[in-house]
Amino acid sequence: MKTSHVCGSTLVQTINAPLPLVWSVLRRFDNPKTYKQFVRTCALRSGDGGEGSVREVTLVSDLPASFSLERLDELDDESHVMVISIIGGDHRLINYRSETTAFVAVEEEEKTVVVESYVVDVPEGNTKEETMLFADTIVGCNLRSLAKLSEKMVHGSLLEF
Repeated sequence: MKTSHVCGSTLVQTINAPLPLVWSVLRRFDNPKTYKQFVRTCALRSGDGGEGSVREVTLVSDLPASFSLERLDELDDESHVMVISIIGGDHRLINYRSETTAFVAVEEEEKTVVVESYVVDVPEGNTKEETMLFADTIVGCNLRSLAKLSEKMVHGSLLEF
């Protein structure tokens, strides 16, 4: 594989909510719909939601795809790290792999910083910039949605998720 056909990016989101709360939402591989707006449904194909589990996600009709198969490669509750690979689907995110890390913000204990990095192949007919714009848009929306949900949970306006 030529590295010129691979791209990646790192996005950062600061959330006004404590790490345990944010991680409790983020780590739920079996329920990404809680905060990922582009997910219509999610069903585990194998596993129990832990490492090695595979989920099938159906996507909202606004995206140029209808489903994605994703594997949970790593879930570390002590380090707050989650690694996911897309292993199939009817989309153009080939060899997509993301690592999401959450940690307490240096300046304030009640804030959490979430960092999501990804690498993905650039599909034929697309540029690195186009591929990164698409992936950054999806990841950015997911991180903002995670922040909004977590902050609502802190303020008690959403007791269950």
